[in-house]
Amino acid sequence: MKSDNKNIRHLSLPALQEYFGSIGEKPFRAKQVYEWLWLRHANSFEAMTNLSKELRQKLEEHFSLPAVKIDTVQQSTDGTIKSRFRLHDNHLVEGVLIPTDSRQTACVSSQVGCSLSCKFCATGYMERKRNLDYDEIYDEVALINQQALETSGKKLSNIVFMGMGEPLLNYKNVLQAIERITAPDGLAMSPKRITVSTAGVAKMIRQLGDDKVRFNLALSLHAANDKKRSEIMPINDSNNLTELIAALNYFYKATQNEISFEYILFKDFNDSKEDADELIKIYRQVPADLVNIIEYNPIDMARFQKPDAKTAEEFMEYLSKNRVNARLRRSRGKDIDAACGQLANKG
Repeated sequence: MKSDNKNIRHLSLPALQEYFGSIGEKPFRAKQVYEWLWLRHANSFEAMTNLSKELRQKLEEHFSLPAVKIDTVQQSTDGTIKSRFRLHDNHLVEGVLIPTDSRQTACVSSQVGCSLSCKFCATGYMERKRNLDYDEIYDEVALINQQALETSGKKLSNIVFMGMGEPLLNYKNVLQAIERITAPDGLAMSPKRITVSTAGVAKMIRQLGDDKVRFNLALSLHAANDKKRSEIMPINDSNNLTELIAALNYFYKATQNEISFEYILFKDFNDSKEDADELIKIYRQVPADLVNIIEYNPIDMARFQKPDAKTAEEFMEYLSKNRVNARLRRSRGKDIDAACGQLANKG
């Protein structure tokens, strides 16, 4: 296989049919290969056992199949599994399987590193090397799905794009990956069980509306006024809360899809009654289903700490009293740096 050969998974089914026709093969061969690539998740031409040896060799000469491989796996005491994936060019990204009694959730990455420099997130301190291709994102999900089947006998029930990178800055590949993940000849998952989380790229949130996507959207809010939000999330300087609220309403009007907010509690920064009031104000301006209040997971590079249990409880009670549908999300996989905000390719 020559490294400059075209990645076979970047060919559509009609393009594959055309290729097989050009080498004098029956059109049904294209369907067989397409099934191996997406439905059966073959990571080499050698694995395509219902093709002749000659045909497999020919594919090997003409195409590349740069499959993602698992580099290391760590298991948390709470059952969470973190995998470090090695890409064909030796870049590394991480993905996490979060099992509970009722669901098997994959948390996947969309970029190698991240360019947004959020002050509380380990990935934010890494340089963005490149975007993941759609087939690489698909591989992450397929590999985590295999782990779910091996460890629990259950398939993945949910996918969250909350790993490394900003999904909406890799827009085309994320949408193509979801198209393959939800396709009957892919992983056949319901788009309603997929949530894409964004730090807030207003223009691309509107684009999701225009493209009539069918998956859910989560906004990483983390502070409910512009001054504080800009302090911890530099992207807020160019995508302020007024713009984001307008974009979320546009998205909802176009798709009717579920919207949620993510809000990490930081001690003495965004955990007061005044902060809760500002959060309530934003919640009432958007048809959001839920506010996920997240426990902060300290990282070496950041100065933030998590508030004590009493403060978090009072914050939640205040939201509830004001009819905000909020849920306190306990972090999973903290002991292996697999929790929210901790992904940074540590072995």
